[in-house]
Amino acid sequence: MAMITRLLRACWMTALLVAAGVGLLAGLFTARPAAAQATPVATLTAQLAQAERDVASVDAALDRRVDPDDRLALRTKALAAKDAATDAAGRLQDQLSLVDAKVAQLGAPASGVGEAADIRAQRADLARQHAALDSAVKRGRLLGVTAQQLVDEIAQGQAAQFSERLSAHSPSPLSSAFWRAVLLSAPRDLRRISAFVTSGAAQVRAQLRDRSRGQVPWQALLGAVLFVALMGPGRLALQRVGKRFLIEGAPGHRVRRSGYAIWRIAVGTLTPLLASFTLVQGVRWARLEATSWTSMLDGLVGAMTFAGLTASVTGALLMRTQPSWRVAAIGDAAATRLRPFSLLLAGLSFATIMVEVFNRAVNASGAARVASQAAEASLHLLLLAATLLALGRLRAEQARDEQGETTRAGLAAVTLLAWAVVLVAGGALLIGYIGFSLFLVQLVAWGVVLGSGAYLLMTAIDDVATSVFKRSSATGRTLVRALGLRGSSVDQFGVLLSGCLRVVVALTAVGLLLSPFGAGNGVSTLFGRVGTLAQGVEIGGVAISPGTIVRGLVVLFVGLALVRAFMGWLEGRYLPATDLDGSGRNSVSLVARYVGVALAVIWALASLGIGVERIALLLSALSVGIGFGLQAITSNFVSGLILLAERPIKIGDLVRVGTDEGDVKRISVRSTEIELADHSTLIVPNSELITKSVLNKTLASPLGRIQIQFSVPLGTDAARVREIVLAIFTAETAVLDDPAPSAFIDSIADGRILFNCFAHVETPRAAYPTRSSVFMALLGRFADEGIDIGTVPQRLEMIAAPPRDGGRERERGDARD
Repeated sequence: MAMITRLLRACWMTALLVAAGVGLLAGLFTARPAAAQATPVATLTAQLAQAERDVASVDAALDRRVDPDDRLALRTKALAAKDAATDAAGRLQDQLSLVDAKVAQLGAPASGVGEAADIRAQRADLARQHAALDSAVKRGRLLGVTAQQLVDEIAQGQAAQFSERLSAHSPSPLSSAFWRAVLLSAPRDLRRISAFVTSGAAQVRAQLRDRSRGQVPWQALLGAVLFVALMGPGRLALQRVGKRFLIEGAPGHRVRRSGYAIWRIAVGTLTPLLASFTLVQGVRWARLEATSWTSMLDGLVGAMTFAGLTASVTGALLMRTQPSWRVAAIGDAAATRLRPFSLLLAGLSFATIMVEVFNRAVNASGAARVASQAAEASLHLLLLAATLLALGRLRAEQARDEQGETTRAGLAAVTLLAWAVVLVAGGALLIGYIGFSLFLVQLVAWGVVLGSGAYLLMTAIDDVATSVFKRSSATGRTLVRALGLRGSSVDQFGVLLSGCLRVVVALTAVGLLLSPFGAGNGVSTLFGRVGTLAQGVEIGGVAISPGTIVRGLVVLFVGLALVRAFMGWLEGRYLPATDLDGSGRNSVSLVARYVGVALAVIWALASLGIGVERIALLLSALSVGIGFGLQAITSNFVSGLILLAERPIKIGDLVRVGTDEGDVKRISVRSTEIELADHSTLIVPNSELITKSVLNKTLASPLGRIQIQFSVPLGTDAARVREIVLAIFTAETAVLDDPAPSAFIDSIADGRILFNCFAHVETPRAAYPTRSSVFMALLGRFADEGIDIGTVPQRLEMIAAPPRDGGRERERGDARD
């Protein structure tokens, strides 16, 4: 029955995990208020006495041979005793602290001065209470340590038993010694099987003989009818009902698809459980069950349940007949070829469990059990090898198709690992390590079932969480309207919730991987560690536990909510009533937000027991690192505060930093964002804006100025040219009348008159396009007036050099003269 119990426990691990999580959260929020009411010392002492009796009974039971099921029960009992002793010791310690506080209030007796009788009596009573409570606290702590030692001893014994089973060696199935042992024990095994069958048949005949003429065991017939109805039409009807409900009520295709997969698993697991339970219960109600057949009937229920789980999980993953509802990215060809192997795996799991139960029921010999294990390992190896060969052929076919290239690498790695398991398990089987071989192949089979179920469950969790907590969903819209959250915050919460729940499922699956084989303690160990974690640990004088963490998160959430509400009032009501411009409001809002967040964080840390003095100590320790390694960040932070306070640069200013020019879009405490003309964003550290030269074109005045320079020939009517320029300035709508446009003669050089003209526009951003429009108008108007605004004509003269010979002859003639 050990295997059956462990398999059933593995099947229901999800429900147990959810229940434990709910209980843990309830305990986190109810433990503190309960502790506020002092429990009577007599009650706590009785609790310690019961824990002591439980520890003693577990210790005595370990002196005898303990079955796996009894071992698990003893471990649970020891853990409960440990928790009870620890809880009682903690409550007694609180009361002891109260007694010490009362003693401190009385103070030490003055030497040479007599005390009043009531004071002496009170002091003596407190001393008796202190001694009794101190003794009880020490007793509770000692019981906790003893219980933990028993738990460790049970775990070590289970691990040793598991290692012994894996390392057990028997003759090879290919040797004559193996079959000789089977043949020698066959007569005894046949007699035991005959006695087992005879006892069951005798019970049936006796019950039928005792009944009146014509009466039939209607309870057994009813159980058989219900068994057939549940396994056949009932199961199919439930699947259709779930599918119809999901189509009509579930939001989105993803939720329907994953929900239908989970529904198929639930139906495929529960219907065999209910059907087999109904059949067995009908047989028992009809009193057709012999005493020796009890374990066999219980094993039937377990085998049917686990086989149903295997078939439903793999069927929901493959979804062979309904490809549109398939969750996993599996092709139709792969689903069609793998489905028969999944059904064979379910049948083999059923047969394996029933054979083990049968061997226990008839008390089969060791040789018969080893032979049955060898047969089970061989069948598992054949099934695994056949599955791998089918996958290999499927990969070979997909290799001709380009669509199969994306999954070849991962599938090849898994296939290689599976073939390695086949080779190792096959070799172990041939050399006589049958238990180890069976463990490997059953581990692969259980890993496939567990991995498939965990994958489907994690997918369903992700689909539901991200669909419910989405900005466009009904829940998302309600949260946005009621709490004022941003749509992205709702989406982020859905993703975070999905990630946390999927991590819990993955960790649980890892903890359950070895639990059906007796390796480790499975879910019990996981829950035990969670219970230990719930009690908390002390780090640096600060108690850290899930309760304090949840409390700190709640305080942080409340603090941030208050900051959000204050910022809404500041930005929506107060700042608009002031004379500050947009940039000034942004500076005040930004500083207030950072201060509020810092106060919320300090409040949350204080709720964890981390006082302001600890925070100051931490900041002083960090100051050394800031001084050496974070100089640039600190410089930018201080520069950002200076920019927000002095405001030499504001949001909306047109600035030039180096060769880049653009509009200031955002100022934070670390950097400033400048949008350039090509719509790209230049991120400038704040220290660059404080320590280097920056051209701010809109700091003193918002106006922009355009400058136009050109020249005309010297004989041109300068007054007419000036009149044309001013008329064009006046006609341009972007040019301001105040300050008025102006045109000046800058100089007269090289036969031309140089004009320098100015006009003003509303913003420097309008200067460039206005200047271009003015140039276009001037070119057209000057062309109509016949005014030349070309460049100064240049004249190039070519002068020939005198010949060299002629020059020398003249020099000689002069010399003769």
